[in-house]
Amino acid sequence: MNSWLFMRGSGLLLVVLVLGHLFVNLMLGEGIHAIDFAFVAGKWANPFWQVWDLLMLWLAELHGLNGLRTIINDYATKPGTRFTLKALLYLSALVVLVLGTLVIFTFDPCIDPSSTLSVCQGR
Repeated sequence: MNSWLFMRGSGLLLVVLVLGHLFVNLMLGEGIHAIDFAFVAGKWANPFWQVWDLLMLWLAELHGLNGLRTIINDYATKPGTRFTLKALLYLSALVVLVLGTLVIFTFDPCIDPSSTLSVCQGR
């Protein structure tokens, strides 16, 4: 029951988050032509947009994980196969969640990986 409720709630919240994301990125300002590295850097400088994108990442990942877990439970008949598939699913979801969260919160457009100096002026 909890899994079913989560899928409905996360799906509804994802629709709101994704439509809001698309509206802000594509309809406001210059549209698709404005989306570049500087646009993302500007958005992620604001904690509101970091949390917005984090919610989208986490909800989409967990929503997909829950759906695939259900499919594995329905179609994997051998216990060993079911265990292996679910272990791979959980591991891959964990890797994506950790890496995605790190990217959102540690993103710094002023770091040049080939240099120890900041590439932003006034820093």
